[in-house]
Amino acid sequence: MRSIWNGAISFGLVSIPVKLMNATENHSISFRQIHLEDDGRIRYRKFCELEDREVAQAEIGKGYQDADGTIIPVTDEDLAKLPLPTARTIEILAFVPEDRIDPLQLDNAYYLSANGLPANKPYALLREALRRSGKVAVAKYALRGRERLGMLRAADEVITMHGLLWPDEIRAPEGVAPDRKVTVREKELDLADALMDTLGDVDLDDLHDDYRTALEELITAKAEGKHLEPVAEPEGGKVLDLTAALEKSVQAAHRARSAGGEETTGEAAVRRLTERTSAGTTPKEVGGKKSTSTAKKATGRTAPGKAATGKAATTGKATSGNTGTPKAPAKKTASKKTAAKPTSTTGKPASTTAAKTTKATKATGEKTTAKKPATKKPAAKKSTASKRTA
Repeated sequence: MRSIWNGAISFGLVSIPVKLMNATENHSISFRQIHLEDDGRIRYRKFCELEDREVAQAEIGKGYQDADGTIIPVTDEDLAKLPLPTARTIEILAFVPEDRIDPLQLDNAYYLSANGLPANKPYALLREALRRSGKVAVAKYALRGRERLGMLRAADEVITMHGLLWPDEIRAPEGVAPDRKVTVREKELDLADALMDTLGDVDLDDLHDDYRTALEELITAKAEGKHLEPVAEPEGGKVLDLTAALEKSVQAAHRARSAGGEETTGEAAVRRLTERTSAGTTPKEVGGKKSTSTAKKATGRTAPGKAATGKAATTGKATSGNTGTPKAPAKKTASKKTAAKPTSTTGKPASTTAAKTTKATKATGEKTTAKKPATKKPAAKKSTASKRTA
C-alpha cells in the first residue's frame, strides 16, 4: 500500500513517526468523451491565453487571482515554508467520546502505519489507549495545501484517521424540513416499527454495487454485439395513502422473510399487525369486550349441538329425554343419526329404539301412530312429536 504523506503523530511529548495511506479506493466506472461521428477521443488541451499556444505540464504552476484580477504566483517551496506546526505533524488536540463527532463531518478515511521499528512501541501504546478508553482523538494536520481536522480511532490492529470537515463547512438545514406541520398517527408508527423489525439486520460485507455490475454487463454485451433486454421499471409514483403503502410493505416483507424459515419476534409483530389491518380492527378492539362477546356467541351456536349429537349417537335415545329444553339443531341431528343407521352404537335394534321413543311420547299424553320400522319418513314424524313434547 503506497503512502501519500510522511510525518509524525504528536501525542503530548511523544512523537510517533507514521505514514499515511488511503483506506478507501474508488471502483466507479469512468467514461471518456468521444466524437459521436467517429468515436474519436475528445481531449482538453492547455493553452496559455497570452501566447495562444499549448503548454506542457512542466510549464504549469499555481497562482491566486486577486479581487482586481491580478495573478499572484504561489510555488511549492512557498507552501513548504508556511509556519504551521501541522505541516508534517498530526497534532492531537483532545480525546472525546465518539458520539461527539457529527457524522456529517466525516470525510476521507486513512490508515496510519508506524514508520520504522522505533515507532512500533509508541504506536501500539496510542492504539491500546484509544481502544481501552473508548474515545477518539481529535487532531489537526496539513495535507494537499490546506490544514484539516481529523479523528483518530483504533480499528483492529491499526490506527485509522478520518478527515473531518470544519464546523463552518457544514451547511445549516434551512428550508429542508417540511414547511407544514405534519401529524403522524400511532397506527402509522406501529406499521413502520413492524416493517423495520421485519427487514431486520444486514451484513454490510454482503452488500455490493448493483449499478456498477449492470454497467459492466452492458459494456460486455455491447462489445460482443449483443442486446440487453430492458428491465421492468419498479412500482413507484406518488404515495397517495401512507397507511396503505406501509401495510403493503409490511405484508411483502413478511412474506419474504417467512419463505426463508421460522417466524422471528419481529415477524410475529408484523403478522399480528397485518391480521389486525386486514380485519379492519384496531388493537383495542381485538383485545376488548366486543371480540370476546363475539367469540362467546359463536361458541354458543356450535358447542351444544356437538354435545347433543354425541349423546344421541351413543345411547340411541331420543333427545326429548334430556333434562332441560334441548336446542333444535341438536334434535334434528339426533333424528338423522337414528334414521340413517339400522342399529345404534349400543348394539340394540332400531325397532327397539323406536318403541322406546313411542313410550316416551305416550307418557306426555300425546296420541301416537302404530309402531313402524325405523325408516327415514317415520323418523322425521317422531322428531316432530318430540318437538311438540318439548
